[in-house]
Amino acid sequence: MPREIVDRVEMPKQSPEERRSNFREVALGLDPELAVREAKRCIQCKTKPCTKGCPVEVEIPDFIALMAQGKFREADAKIKEKNSLPAICGRVCPQESQCESLCTLGKKFTPVAVGALERFAADWTREHSPESGCEKAGSDGPAVCAAADGIERPSARVAVIGSGPAGLTCAAELALMGYRVDIYESLHETGGVLRYGIPEFRLPKAIVNQEVDYVRSLGVRIFTNVLVGMTLDLNEMLAKGEYQAAFIGTGAGLPYFLEIPGENLNGVYSANEFLTRVNLMKAYKFPEYDTPVKIGRRVAVVGAGNVAMDAARTSLRLGAEDVKIVYRRSRTEMPARLEEIENAEEEGVQMFLLTNPVRIISDGKGGVGAMECIKMELGEPDASGRRRPVPIPGSEFTMDVDTIIIAVGQGPNPLLARATEGLALNRRGNIEARDEYGATSIPGVWAGGDIVTGAATVISAMGAGKRAARGIDIWLRSQS
Repeated sequence: MPREIVDRVEMPKQSPEERRSNFREVALGLDPELAVREAKRCIQCKTKPCTKGCPVEVEIPDFIALMAQGKFREADAKIKEKNSLPAICGRVCPQESQCESLCTLGKKFTPVAVGALERFAADWTREHSPESGCEKAGSDGPAVCAAADGIERPSARVAVIGSGPAGLTCAAELALMGYRVDIYESLHETGGVLRYGIPEFRLPKAIVNQEVDYVRSLGVRIFTNVLVGMTLDLNEMLAKGEYQAAFIGTGAGLPYFLEIPGENLNGVYSANEFLTRVNLMKAYKFPEYDTPVKIGRRVAVVGAGNVAMDAARTSLRLGAEDVKIVYRRSRTEMPARLEEIENAEEEGVQMFLLTNPVRIISDGKGGVGAMECIKMELGEPDASGRRRPVPIPGSEFTMDVDTIIIAVGQGPNPLLARATEGLALNRRGNIEARDEYGATSIPGVWAGGDIVTGAATVISAMGAGKRAARGIDIWLRSQS
């Protein structure tokens, strides 16, 4: 077998010593030569198993074949037939557990670097051949696209609540079908978790802006600083006939806590609050932005998902000298991407595994002075399928810290759900989806992403938005 099939191209990165003190993107991207070389590793197998691992159904071998020919603009267009946010997915999608895990080449060698190629195609197009969306026309706002599938559709307007990955995807899909779409975002900036939850060094805000602008170019209108459920009532929006359908993609922004003594001390953050202050309030641009975020010298981040890694690595960049991840299970059970764990360790983050906080100790001045922990061991699997952590009696110890960031998950924001009469929720407070498309208990209203499933990945939220757009389209055509 040729050598080019064996050796996977590795993404260039900033060195750990350099990157731990700046917020520039860690992964530097491929150049054209490396992108073509990696694309040529794809063996173009007939069964295309990689496509089965893509929640948004990108025809992966087809875009890679164009990449191998140096047709980068065409490759980006091929991706956008299924995925309106390729520059984002190429950076934060867990390809290793989805499309790349099913790559035929990966059975004997390393799989094709699908994410790196997707990122390159999107970035190259932005820099060399920016793409515009649909033509504008009509007197009542932006015009709609001509549906590529040729299906005649009713003249309808759809409201999308939330401009995160689910909302942006649903809006783009509907616009491409020929519907008029308005997005309502409660914050002053678009992007949802893409903007406030993911650090600049993993997903630059310029990339989020680029992807949002593309969705706008499809004719989608976006209204910020509008909190549906408070300033607007969803049922009234539908009853007045302004909108014929709606999609809810408000995400999971309600942080969970440990419920241990001392969590109310100064210096204890939820990861949601901490990352929002850094990202949305631009603390990463200090001293240009004097954002109220205080980081001590010794930081403990409780949790081991991607959010925990983001919080730990951000703490380093804000000046913390000692940063620890505290996790009650072992390395095998850590939910973060392996790449993010490795990046964190390379930058100096320490892993305290099989360790669980018991209480937070005051410094006597209302702040954090230390954290008492207990060592754990793994027992039988629990409901999540992971082995249950069990405390080891007598193993308590004190960890010297002055800042604690809690990153143990998030739940659904209750504002819209509680304010919308007739919207059924499950026992966890998530919106209840009644079919594969995300139909809710209110006729004409769909929901998807973290508001339905609980906190998950960007790409899974995008998949939900895509499915909901199909459900909305089927329903609207049945009503005409």
